[in-house]
Amino acid sequence: MIFWWAEPVAGHIVWCHFPDQITPRPKPRPALILTVFDDLAPQFEVRVVYGTSQRVTELHRGEFSIIKLRNPAVYEAAGLSYDTKFDLGKTLDLPFNTEWFSVPPAAPHGQIPTLGVLHPSLVPAVQAAFLATKG
Repeated sequence: MIFWWAEPVAGHIVWCHFPDQITPRPKPRPALILTVFDDLAPQFEVRVVYGTSQRVTELHRGEFSIIKLRNPAVYEAAGLSYDTKFDLGKTLDLPFNTEWFSVPPAAPHGQIPTLGVLHPSLVPAVQAAFLATKG
């Protein structure tokens, strides 16, 4: 049975089964919520950005990273377990339900998919990464 999560918030970093083709990946990963679509509320859809802990210092067009040693406060706010980069060239719109999102290990915010939030100081980096995907 699929359960729909409560209304999500843009800027939250969530535990997502980011899909490969049309099926959820078996390994959940962090994803950044860019946009919340409420047309069918209370069944929300979200636009999420792919996150990975691989090659986080090797940034390409449309990517930004959150690295603990560079800014511990930003890393802590994000609720990440590993340095992570996000690729704004890899975004998807997904239903905000238990098929695509789950409670992360240790459930830092209770029984919801939220890991943490995007620190406000990263907004310029996200904007630059977004604009880089357009050019």
